[in-house]
Amino acid sequence: MEKHIPVLLEEAIEVLAVRRGGRYVDGTLGRAGHARAILARGGKVLGIDRDGEALEEVGGMNLAGLEIVKGRHGDIARIAAEKGWGEVDGVLLDLGVSSPQLDEAGRGFSFLRDGPLDMRMDASEGRTAADLVNSEGEESLEEMFRELGEEPRARTLARAISKARAEGRVFRTTSDLAGFVERTLGRRGAHHPATRVFQALRMEVNDEMGELGRALEGALEILRPGGRLAVITFESLTDRKVKRFFAEHVGRDVSLQQGGSRWEGTPPRVIAVTRKAVRAGESEIESNPRARSAKLRAIEMGVAA
Repeated sequence: MEKHIPVLLEEAIEVLAVRRGGRYVDGTLGRAGHARAILARGGKVLGIDRDGEALEEVGGMNLAGLEIVKGRHGDIARIAAEKGWGEVDGVLLDLGVSSPQLDEAGRGFSFLRDGPLDMRMDASEGRTAADLVNSEGEESLEEMFRELGEEPRARTLARAISKARAEGRVFRTTSDLAGFVERTLGRRGAHHPATRVFQALRMEVNDEMGELGRALEGALEILRPGGRLAVITFESLTDRKVKRFFAEHVGRDVSLQQGGSRWEGTPPRVIAVTRKAVRAGESEIESNPRARSAKLRAIEMGVAA
């Protein structure tokens, strides 16, 4: 299994302004790549992840200063409060799928490796991708592929799957579905035609957009004044959601006719740490191709007036 390489590591630590004795919540702990860098700079970390395999591996590292909790990053505020981390110096969310998850065929995240059509971050609960493909209605599949996968031929694919199921077809494995998608949509461009479909299924299975929305709101609840939130995204869909959320809370100052100005935005007010997304440099992309699509954005909680 390929070792997971944390993306935008130095950049994330820099925008978080990690300091010795600071308290940080890593809402997507994974194999603790970013968390270890925070610990190395003297910070303490509360690490949250829903992947039991990842937590078992990290638990075996015996990292001083790291507290591990199994849970969803959408519950970040509740978990932090329960663990006595009610006010923290920083929150990190590294979204997407880790290399170990992609490399393990049995997890079903990748169409490059034949395995059961699963895709659950937490393999102990919830519906699998196979459940969705084999039971959701044609309209529901079309909406999923279009909204979460941004697949322009969502209707064609949903109709083809519905027709195949009516003829007795059951989709059980990643290669089974990927091959069907390729035969239905054909090959266009450099990316496999199943790329967007697998993204949509993974996001739906794990409620990734819902979890992200709750995690962003929760992070603002636990950040102290001056604390920072950093988010790394890998898909345009999640990046747009983060960008929009940050912009709403940064807000803007509107000039008043009678003089002065008034801030307009969504409380609590935050300050933009990154004016535009931070991208990986060529050297990082060369050593870790997964970094090519990564975008890092960060904000700082405003100091109360």
